[in-house]
Amino acid sequence: MLLTALDGRWGDAPDALVIDGTPLSRARLLGAATALADQIGGARALAVLARPTAQTVVAVVAGLLAGVPVVPVPPDAGPTEREHILRDSGAPLLAVSPGDEEAEAYGAKVLPVDLAAASGTAYQDPEPGRLAFLLYTSGTTGAPKGVMITHRAVAAGLDGLAEAWAWTHEDVLVHGLPLFHVHGLILGVLGALRHGSRLVHTGKPRPELYAEAARSGGTLFFGVPTVWGRLVNDPESARALRSARLIVSGSAPLPVTVFDKLAELTGQRPIERYGMTETLITITTRVDGERRPGSVGMPISGVRSRLVGEDGQPVPHDGETVGELQINGPTVCEGYLGRPEADAESWTDDGWFRTGDVAVIGPDGFHRIVGRASVDLIKSGGFRIGAGEVEAALRDHAAVADAAVIGAPDEDLGQAIVAFVIPASGAAPTERELIDFVAARLSVHKRPRRIVLVEDFPRNAMGKVLKKRLTA
Repeated sequence: MLLTALDGRWGDAPDALVIDGTPLSRARLLGAATALADQIGGARALAVLARPTAQTVVAVVAGLLAGVPVVPVPPDAGPTEREHILRDSGAPLLAVSPGDEEAEAYGAKVLPVDLAAASGTAYQDPEPGRLAFLLYTSGTTGAPKGVMITHRAVAAGLDGLAEAWAWTHEDVLVHGLPLFHVHGLILGVLGALRHGSRLVHTGKPRPELYAEAARSGGTLFFGVPTVWGRLVNDPESARALRSARLIVSGSAPLPVTVFDKLAELTGQRPIERYGMTETLITITTRVDGERRPGSVGMPISGVRSRLVGEDGQPVPHDGETVGELQINGPTVCEGYLGRPEADAESWTDDGWFRTGDVAVIGPDGFHRIVGRASVDLIKSGGFRIGAGEVEAALRDHAAVADAAVIGAPDEDLGQAIVAFVIPASGAAPTERELIDFVAARLSVHKRPRRIVLVEDFPRNAMGKVLKKRLTA
């Protein structure tokens, strides 16, 4: 059984789950989800308009019970993206929260989710190899692709993280992340329903809401760097998390300055981890291991990683040499729905998934993600430079709040390092000052050739900087 907490083995409570203020017992969740499952059996897929509501959680569980692949639809997606997801997935049904009945315009039969409904139907556990989710990629390189995730992959990923983080039914998980991503939905909802921890979804990931949840007994907190950056700027709320057992950051690199400030205010050095839609979460710092700023730790149980150079040869694990990160293990997806050409590009002949990310691995096995090969591996003057280390150097400057580095086309160098910088409050750093600062800390060839001061970066819903927009 994927959602083992629903069988009552760890008891129940009226507020076993609280989603944006709405409490649900696990029994009530199971009854409402089973009633919805009775309506969707045999469907090709179930789309869910994934707002941060109790109805979204019920709909996702209903799909898993019925063995129908769940297709989370971002509530802020435009009409073109929504229509593409529904058409590409073939989902004939769209589960919605109250007030979303106008969603019929999206081309699927709308199923309003009723939290008061109940059914006594007993569903057999779907086969482990059955599809649990069709998760759509962000579409940065074309139309979003449907990633096929099985029940087996979800279970393997959640169990590996439970072992690494000592995650048990005694925890109270707190987060306010979107429910259409791996981080917020699979980790942040299904993790609680598999390991028996209580769940408090704060609706939005605001510092004061995290603080309130901490004061009410929260032990395990999930967030992205944007969330933690806002929290450390609210010291009173941050100090409330001193009672937490574990603080986890993911979905984008956590700036070292935020890491250090978070550790200072909360008394907790955060755990960082790495994953993607196609692989789920595969690499993490362990609760009983070193928590090193800028590092995402080591692979979870059952997962293997390797680095490969442009020549296809293995890259040494020396903590310096950059290579493409490839993953193998039970958490990896089954491929892209109806995209054989994308499958061929994404898997090696010996069965490893090409993540498209570049990384370095140290002699001790710790992984450091440099970024996306397409935008974060800069080839300048014959050197291969990771954008991440230039960004980290810039963030060490007192006048820099954040930095994003890209490689811009250059006739002489091939690519020139360009840094977009958000100045710290009240600061006005000069271009020469920042260029010299980086050159003094890294090799001279890694210095930016141009500094662009900006108020903010374009970001996606998880806080990742959209570097292709910066490049444009």
